[in-house]
Amino acid sequence: MSSSKPQASVQAPVRTPRAVERLVAGQATSDGAGVKLTRVLTQDLQRRLDPFLMLDAFGSDKADDYIAGFPSHPHRGFETVTYMLEGRMRHRDSAGNEGLLGNGGVQWMTAGRGVIHSELPEQEEGRMEGFQLWLNLPSHDKMRPPWYRDIPSGEIPEFQTEAGVTVRVIAGHSHGVAGAVQREHTEPLYLDLHLPAGARLEQALPEGHNAFVYVYRGALEFPSGCRVPAQRMAILANTPGSDGLVLQAAADTVETATRAILIAGRPLREPIAQHGPFVMNTHEELVQAVRDYQAGVLA
Repeated sequence: MSSSKPQASVQAPVRTPRAVERLVAGQATSDGAGVKLTRVLTQDLQRRLDPFLMLDAFGSDKADDYIAGFPSHPHRGFETVTYMLEGRMRHRDSAGNEGLLGNGGVQWMTAGRGVIHSELPEQEEGRMEGFQLWLNLPSHDKMRPPWYRDIPSGEIPEFQTEAGVTVRVIAGHSHGVAGAVQREHTEPLYLDLHLPAGARLEQALPEGHNAFVYVYRGALEFPSGCRVPAQRMAILANTPGSDGLVLQAAADTVETATRAILIAGRPLREPIAQHGPFVMNTHEELVQAVRDYQAGVLA
């Protein structure tokens, strides 16, 4: 857990909370050199959850499920956000950057015009668990210089509500607490929530932002009566006039505190053209990305 304990402010009550539009189970798949994971936000949801392109959840205590890692591979046109709950992953890239992502830490990488990087486990046993989120870049930023930042667990702002809910603010703002990262155009909100049984949380959200919650421990309940069990994503409805969401840890999760990530952002409403690790706005830009990679000038 984080050692950063900023003071949260009192938030105005949520008057018109969002309902759950639908639940998504995700698809079991593998990526990299055979890492087993669940693709929660799939390509067919990119328009609905703009500006988010993908969310992968991974978690296993079997080394064979993760040990091969993600050898060198390219990216262009978006950002990757890797949140490591448990485990150690070494990052290296073509710009000469290198870092170690550990328990509770985040790596935020802006691929921009292009980067080739690898993500390889620095452990041969034990549990590795976390998430990787892909966040789109606006068209005018897709060819910006690449950038990345390793954020150790202790640098992620964290606070606790009067109800005992722990909130880790990776990006955006929650109850007056600024997250570790801010983005002007997509305005992402990324929270890791730890809720004791029966605990309730209200979170403000702009009406026009797309939002979803992924439960990875326990279960959540919404005022509408919808229950979201573990390993399910709840897409939140874009209710006219809505000002946030209200959620509560199920009362029957006493033995396991409920844990979930809440992600929201302002949609870009731009064309999306994707070919594997390249996400641009047009087919012609994709062709150029492939040519640049093949010519060794991507990064």
